[in-house]
Amino acid sequence: MQKSNLLDKIKSLPNSSGVYRYYHNNTLLYVGKAKDLKKRVKSYFAFTPSLRANPKNSPRIIKLIEEANNLEYTATNSELDALILENSLIKQMRPKYNILLRDDKTYPYICCDLKETYPRFEITRKVKKDPLTKYYGPYASGAKDLLEALYLCYPLRQMKSCKKRCIFYDMSRCLAPCEFSVKDEYENILKQALQALKNPKQMLQTLNEKMFRYADNENYEEAAKIRDMINHIKNLNQEIEVDLAKDVSFDVFAITNNNEFLSSTRLVINHGKVISVINEKISNKEGDFLTQLILANYKEGIIPNNIYIENHNENIELLEEYLSNLANHKVNIKIAKTLEIKKLIQLAKNNALINLEKTENNIANKLKSFFNLSNTPYNIEVFDNSHFQGQAIIGALISYDVFSNSFNKNNYKRFNLTSNNDYEQMREMLTRRINSFDKSACPDLWIIDGGKALLDLANELLAQNEINLDVIAISKEKLNHLAHRAKGAARDKIHFKDKEFNLKTSDEILQFIQKLRDEAHRFAITCHQNAKRKQDIKSSKLEQIGISKASIVKLLKYFENYENIYNASYDEIAKVTNKNVATKISQIIK
Repeated sequence: MQKSNLLDKIKSLPNSSGVYRYYHNNTLLYVGKAKDLKKRVKSYFAFTPSLRANPKNSPRIIKLIEEANNLEYTATNSELDALILENSLIKQMRPKYNILLRDDKTYPYICCDLKETYPRFEITRKVKKDPLTKYYGPYASGAKDLLEALYLCYPLRQMKSCKKRCIFYDMSRCLAPCEFSVKDEYENILKQALQALKNPKQMLQTLNEKMFRYADNENYEEAAKIRDMINHIKNLNQEIEVDLAKDVSFDVFAITNNNEFLSSTRLVINHGKVISVINEKISNKEGDFLTQLILANYKEGIIPNNIYIENHNENIELLEEYLSNLANHKVNIKIAKTLEIKKLIQLAKNNALINLEKTENNIANKLKSFFNLSNTPYNIEVFDNSHFQGQAIIGALISYDVFSNSFNKNNYKRFNLTSNNDYEQMREMLTRRINSFDKSACPDLWIIDGGKALLDLANELLAQNEINLDVIAISKEKLNHLAHRAKGAARDKIHFKDKEFNLKTSDEILQFIQKLRDEAHRFAITCHQNAKRKQDIKSSKLEQIGISKASIVKLLKYFENYENIYNASYDEIAKVTNKNVATKISQIIK
């Protein structure tokens, strides 16, 4: 599209709220929201002597406008609707110039359901609106150690379901309320544990004593576990030691940046103490970083009554309205004015600055540098599929988080597939994943177990949906035209865009991609074996009533799975096979 056509589109924009999108041909460059679409978009341009980027804009915006040759927009009923749509499109489509946050903001809480006769503590990422369930957090790290410390220091009900006293009672770590009436004593212990959650350092003396006792008894493994637990509890709020000496709860956000990165720190203040320090660091691109941070941090979980920030933001009222509707209570976003809050803002800002200045030499940065990726791949998804002679066709997705250096098994997904070849199976799986980006946001990188054909397929599907996402494919080394998987020495080929990389078997990047591919392969095979086992059981059920394997194959080809066969009508089954088979199946269904 020529710039003259772009000018025509600018002139036709309405004076209403909405979302605008800049493109270079079919590549989405930027998504923005506006109270007045025409006024906002016109501010990007100078119109004399010809259409060009407004020189008053930032260098990145000028580069964006020079690259753009098309413009689309969606009008909305309100500015709040525009804000929500903008955030959704950025998450789904990952425009080239927008700020891109990691999606995983569902940090864990420790909760206690006081409705139970003998309440206990658990870790959860889902917050229920229940006044009798107490939540502590969110915790950026250390939640598991804190929970284990509670059960070490206080003889709480250790197991969720227990019918008689067990080893924990013998170890004096549980009062065995399953067998004894200890309600008054238990309530007192529970109060102490709830107080310890507000100030975890109360448990350090008890933990130290247990650690030394284990060490004296030469039980060094248990002593080391408690040592690590102690360190994690100390680190929960190591960066910022604050005690406001009053029972208040609120959050604080601070942001700093340099030419390369944006860095933020969220302080979670619970009962007057900083219980969590949550840092974010991303590439410095265009967009409202604070707005995206707040939307991402509170999509699930507890929303405090008050959130403090350093400077005014044009979206404050919209965010307050959005969060209040989400929380079912009034949420205020305030500019820090009192000395006490200003000090917290400065502490958060100092912490964000430290995070900004950290030099990271992790695998994500190495991948970005080596392949010249669009974004640093902190969140990676890997795809593989598994079947046996066309039976129990399963697609598998595994997720890896570079920040925690671990597989995120909560985000693993399995797909029941119907296609008959690897290419169409991958198409089916990737299409379903793309369609779910509105619920579970797009990652930073896809890795496909396959060669150039599957890489091209993935890029084609992403382009059709205007999604900017890097894709790497890994294909197995072939010996005598057969795939060869040699542990520790596989010369797998890496495919990216139109290039093929033959890395040394000792190369860190190759080994990392192989590790992720192998985990996807393991998960796919496990899912396939489970599905095949279930199918075999159901198949044997049909065989036992005298239905031939040929008829079973016909039924599966038509109905796709056993559930559909059992739910089909007599006439449908008879049409696919014959009346004799339909009669037999209808009898077992009854």
